[in-house]
Amino acid sequence: MTKYSIAVDIGASNGRLIFGYLDGGLLKLNEIHRFENQIVKKGDSYCWEADKLFQEIKNGLKKCNELGITPDSIGIDTWAVDFVLLDENNKLLTEAVSYRDPRTDGMMEKVFEKIKKECLYLETGIQFQKFNTIYQLYSIKQQSPKIFDRAKSFLMIPDYFNYQLTGKKANEYTNATSTQLVNAFTKKWDHDLLNMLGINKEMFHEIKTPKTILGTLKEELVSEIGFDLQVILPATHDTGSAVIAIPEENETIYISSGTWSLIGVENYFPICVTKALDYNFTNEGGIDYQYRFLKNIMGLWMIQEVKRSYNDEYSFVELVELAREAKDFKAVVNVNDDRFLKPENMVEEIMNYCVETGQPIPTTPGEIAKCVYDSLTVSYQNAVKEIEEIFEKRFQKINVIGGGCQNEMLNQLIADVTNKEVFAGPVEATAIGNIVAQLVALNEIQDIKEARSIVKKSFEVKKYVPTAPITS
Repeated sequence: MTKYSIAVDIGASNGRLIFGYLDGGLLKLNEIHRFENQIVKKGDSYCWEADKLFQEIKNGLKKCNELGITPDSIGIDTWAVDFVLLDENNKLLTEAVSYRDPRTDGMMEKVFEKIKKECLYLETGIQFQKFNTIYQLYSIKQQSPKIFDRAKSFLMIPDYFNYQLTGKKANEYTNATSTQLVNAFTKKWDHDLLNMLGINKEMFHEIKTPKTILGTLKEELVSEIGFDLQVILPATHDTGSAVIAIPEENETIYISSGTWSLIGVENYFPICVTKALDYNFTNEGGIDYQYRFLKNIMGLWMIQEVKRSYNDEYSFVELVELAREAKDFKAVVNVNDDRFLKPENMVEEIMNYCVETGQPIPTTPGEIAKCVYDSLTVSYQNAVKEIEEIFEKRFQKINVIGGGCQNEMLNQLIADVTNKEVFAGPVEATAIGNIVAQLVALNEIQDIKEARSIVKKSFEVKKYVPTAPITS
């Protein structure tokens, strides 16, 4: 009998419930429910609306019932690093504060006073970003010690939703590694690091891997929704799920392109060498204990904010066309500069950067968009060079996955600048990776190797070649 799975995929701007199943050896997807997600100001903090998001998950499940669909399982993935803390009565002690909140300003340096930067990297293999969970937790310890002392349970965002569904607490592996508190070699919470920072290790839960069947719905939810189903852990880190869907897995660099751009390769062991530290690469956990050796790049967040700064006057498609028309404009910004993390006005921030660095100043929407796309491409090019230097080999292909792979102009720019073949697709990589992990747990698919073969047959992938000939 065919098994049906639902991927709940929540990103920085929206969430979806996508229904997936195998039909004739191909993976079929149908969107059941879509909803908005945004950061809101609560008190002095920028937060996610966790309760609203969970209600949307329930709304999507109720739609299944209305459509006469009875899924066998559900899996939830979201962005990384963010979390909630619960007290001894399992009540929220904290809001789901966003990684874009400034509470972590200066916290990285305070942590380095307790733990040497090099030691932290050698233990965890995780790149240094000021919003990593470790610095968020340390900011609570410094700024709200009473709340910190009352915390009995640490749950990342998808862990919290899973707890609300099942009543069971667990920390999923791929997302847990993004905290910079998991030992890269033991794959467990690093109690030595926690002790050095004075963080209570008892609030962390057992780390469980993707494909774990966590449990079934709580009785009250079965009554509310109208059916029961199994809650299965996918790679709850959305990039972890997206990478599972890479069809060109051999000798390829991948770019998971969305609000963030994650560029890297899959590897069977962590690379915690000095050069990887210097280049600020990360070793995040992946499916089947593989490692995602990658670098975070600001990504299409910048163009999303450009669109917002122009009061949504232009669509993303129109911004691409305007960028094409501004083909002679040349200026590049450092997309990973913290000033672009959450500026008041992205357009003004880009213009100011160009003024300060003595470059031509973009003044039209097309020039601003062209600057963003060129800047992203340059950052990809630099990351590719660093990956090839660390691995001492040349990769032949780049596979762009996720929503950003629909940007044909950007795909061609990547091919031209890196002088590599670029394969774009699948678009719904995160939902696909989420669903196939569930189907493996349900014994519908044998393993991830077979899953990737199915993905390759099931979804369109476009190829882009450099306009200049490739030379060896």
